[in-house]
Amino acid sequence: MTTVKGDIRALIISRLIIVTTLLVAAVVIQLSTGSFLPLGPFYALIAGSYALSLIYFLLFRWETHHRAQAYLQIVFDLLLITLLVYISGGINGNLYFLYVFVIVAASLVLGNRAAYLAASLAAILFGGLADGMYYKLIPYFRQDQFREISVGLVLYTVFLAWGLFFVMAFLLNHLAQSLRKTRQALAGAQKELEIKERQAAAGRMAALIAHEIRNPLAAISGSVQVLKNELAVNPEQAKLMDIVLTESLRVSRSIDQFLSLAAPGKEIFTTFDLGEVMRETLTMLKMSGELDERTAVKGNFETTRLDFRGSPGQLKQVFWNLTRNSLRAMPDGGELSIDFVRESRDRVALRFADTGRGMSDEEKARMFEPFFSRFEGGQGLGLAVVKKIVDDYEGQIRVVSEALRGTEILITLPLRPAKKAERE
Repeated sequence: MTTVKGDIRALIISRLIIVTTLLVAAVVIQLSTGSFLPLGPFYALIAGSYALSLIYFLLFRWETHHRAQAYLQIVFDLLLITLLVYISGGINGNLYFLYVFVIVAASLVLGNRAAYLAASLAAILFGGLADGMYYKLIPYFRQDQFREISVGLVLYTVFLAWGLFFVMAFLLNHLAQSLRKTRQALAGAQKELEIKERQAAAGRMAALIAHEIRNPLAAISGSVQVLKNELAVNPEQAKLMDIVLTESLRVSRSIDQFLSLAAPGKEIFTTFDLGEVMRETLTMLKMSGELDERTAVKGNFETTRLDFRGSPGQLKQVFWNLTRNSLRAMPDGGELSIDFVRESRDRVALRFADTGRGMSDEEKARMFEPFFSRFEGGQGLGLAVVKKIVDDYEGQIRVVSEALRGTEILITLPLRPAKKAERE
């Protein structure tokens, strides 16, 4: 577990709060009863705690080994508490519960192992103090604190304290682990919210682009197509017109990706064969020149019929973007496996596995973010569209990928679409 600066700061502040609370409580009790702890030694310990906190703060500001600082603070806290337990009467006192606060700090700041180490050191210090005072190896701080007790009571108190220390360490580790999982879940939810916010921004941009560009672009493309068909043009002019048409189609597809991501229109849901839609998608990719003989495509989609209720257009978008991504990951060719499997009565699995360049951990973490692309010239919209469609169907996406070892994407979808996905 990585110790961060915020944990050290919280540890220092918590110690100051506890020490101040003890100081105030001691003063109040001293004034009200006239007998509690010897004022001099107790206040000396309090002053020592404040001095150590100042040193910890200076180390916190200027030293970078935060984990070592945390261990150092835990050890000194246990020693100070042992002194406090000693001057309060040792085994005849009742301040050994303060060890629990150090065990709590060790668990939250340093993790599971540190909590058990702190509990063990607390057990050794308190047990040694109790045995030493019982066998008169360590004198009582004040003579009036001496009280004749049996060995059974000593053992009972020591084992009770030890049990408290280790039970608290166990419970706190369990709680800390739950808190860490909650933090991770919150971080994931925050990342998801950021993606949604980007999608909303993409929606506003898409509406503007569609309004300002789409209609004039269609007019330009149509006019060039008419001129190419009706005019006698030389090869160079024909090539220029082909470039205009190709680039117009590329921009039009970009606009469509924007709209699919953020402002989807009404979809007509019907029952269709997933394999047929996949075969149509591959045909389109072959006609566009993106899929050629260098890439071998195989899988059960060619022979297996798997009926699915949804929008053929949306699933074609999913297939198109996943396949194009795999092809771009294999610029020199390779193998793409596509399999459709009915996992249960109500779920279907779509598997796309390529032998391309794979992804790093950072690329996997960001692959579904809008505007993030790992390919040169990519717009970062295709996989964002895939994720939005799968989310609308209340499906799931699992990605397995390593650098230079290919990528496998497994999508599971319910056979009956979610209500938010169906817009009839």
